[in-house]
Amino acid sequence: MKRALVLLSCILLACPAIAQTPAPSTTTTSQAPLSAATESFIQQVAISDLFETASARLALARGNEAQQQFANQMLQDHGKTSGDVRRLIVRDSLKVDVPSQLDAPHQALLDKLSANNGDDFVVTYAAQQVEAHQKAVALFQSYASNGDLPALKQWAGETLPVLKHHLEMAQKLGPAKAGAPTVGSSPAPK
Repeated sequence: MKRALVLLSCILLACPAIAQTPAPSTTTTSQAPLSAATESFIQQVAISDLFETASARLALARGNEAQQQFANQMLQDHGKTSGDVRRLIVRDSLKVDVPSQLDAPHQALLDKLSANNGDDFVVTYAAQQVEAHQKAVALFQSYASNGDLPALKQWAGETLPVLKHHLEMAQKLGPAKAGAPTVGSSPAPK
């Protein structure tokens, strides 16, 4: 009985101390709103990755051997950039809507690509990949130079060499240059 009274006394004496201990904060620090440039960059990266992976899947089925190898690399690398962006968003608690579907211009490009087979597919895929990677390089260069979110700016700069390499690879996929013979065409007479 004595032991129970001592224990009860200890509990009662501790109650006022516990009551005065501040509760841990359940509110999170609010992240400053993203600039329009940063939000646009994240959205454009997401759409670019969606287009690259969707067109790569088509190239695996319809492209030539070089395009299939390129497509495998695009699936791997653009899957990584998508994951990197998602991790940055979560880690830094960024409030941004990340597209999960292609926008109308990219969907039109994918539809055009889907409508082609054989040599037409090879030519269209090569041209689209050169253009897409030229735009991606410009986008990442711009944000790496002028971005306002340090972690994202650093990531853009680190990713830029990979995109430049993709562009070089894309330029070797097919006749994307003006005046170059297309697949299946005869060379110009000499």
